Parts: sequence; structure tokens; C-alpha cells
Amino acid sequence: MTSSDHPLKASLDEPRAHLLDLIGAVEPWDDLEHTHLESARHWIAGGAPLYRVRKPDVPPMHLVSYFAVLDDTRGQLLLVAHRKAGLWLPAGGHVESGEDPWAAVVRECREELGIEAVASPVAGELPFFLTVTGTRGQGPHTDVSLWYLLDADAHTVTDYDRGEFSAVRWLTHEQILAESAELLDPHMHRFTRKLAWARAGRGG
Repeated sequence: MTSSDHPLKASLDEPRAHLLDLIGAVEPWDDLEHTHLESARHWIAGGAPLYRVRKPDVPPMHLVSYFAVLDDTRGQLLLVAHRKAGLWLPAGGHVESGEDPWAAVVRECREELGIEAVASPVAGELPFFLTVTGTRGQGPHTDVSLWYLLDADAHTVTDYDRGEFSAVRWLTHEQILAESAELLDPHMHRFTRKLAWARAGRGG
């Protein structure tokens, strides 16, 4: 069922209906992504609060926009060493109340990497991947994360938010898949495989 077919969509406010449309644009890569998409649909349509209003865990489930930056020519993705998570992740941040998730990508990309967000032709300004993930550490909560894909030449990323990240690395798909899953976002390997498949389909 696509978001436009959702039986509750007609009664939802515009931001929730828009989110259902965004989620409906994501083609599930595997059974787990299918499960996460269904979970996110029910969460959005059920009327629960969507946006974080107090750090780190109020409400205990809230919306995040990730953005994976791809240097398409070199076939490398940018990962950041997130200080609080203690993991290598794509950059990103929490979606503010009523904010369009793509607008969150544009804002966070400028704040965290100092570059303008340029949507990859793989998915454009639509999410490419979705995860529902319990966090670890202080204030554990659940992130509903829309993963966007951006294009950038690696040489244009000359700085980053050192308060958020301790380091950044450009890695090929093969290098990411060779990394221990314990060091990465728990869905990073799955995202990388989905992206490799999509790029192969485009001749990338």
C-alpha cells in the first residue's frame, strides 16, 4: 500500500500527509526495511508526536534526517565520527517541528559540513532509505530516520562541525562493507548495499 492509499491520510494534517507521501516514495530494499516503513506509517498516522522538543529523548520516538554524501566520480561516501553516538554515521540531524525533512537536510548540511545540499539523481529530494532504530547511551530513544543522498566532490568538504564530529572519512562501498558493523550505524551495511545496487542500475 502506498502512502496515497493510506486509509487515514485524508484526515491527517498536511505535515503528516506529506511524510506519508515521502515514505511511500521509498522502495524497500529488504524485509527489514519493509517492516520499518510499515512501522513508520503507523506511527505517523497514529497521531503520536513526531518532532524532538527536548534533548535527548522527548518524545521517546522522533524524526531524523540523515544525508549520505556521495562523491559519484570516486565512488566514495562521507562518514562522520559522531561524538555522542560513538559510531561512524552519515551526517544529519533532528527535524524541527513542522519542518520538511529535505529542508532539515539543507540546514544541517550547511551547519555540519559547510556546503550546500545538492540532491543526488539517484533519489532527488526524496528519501532513499528509512530506518527505525533504538539509540544507545544516555537518554536512549528511537530515531525514525529518513536517509537522503547528496552529491558532492570530496575536495569541496574542507571542514566540519568539530563539536559534533571527531573526524570524517571518505570510503568506498567495499571499504564500508569491510568495516565492523559494531563501529557503524547499525544499518550502514544495508544502506551501502542498497546504494551499490542503485548505482549499478544507473551505470554508476
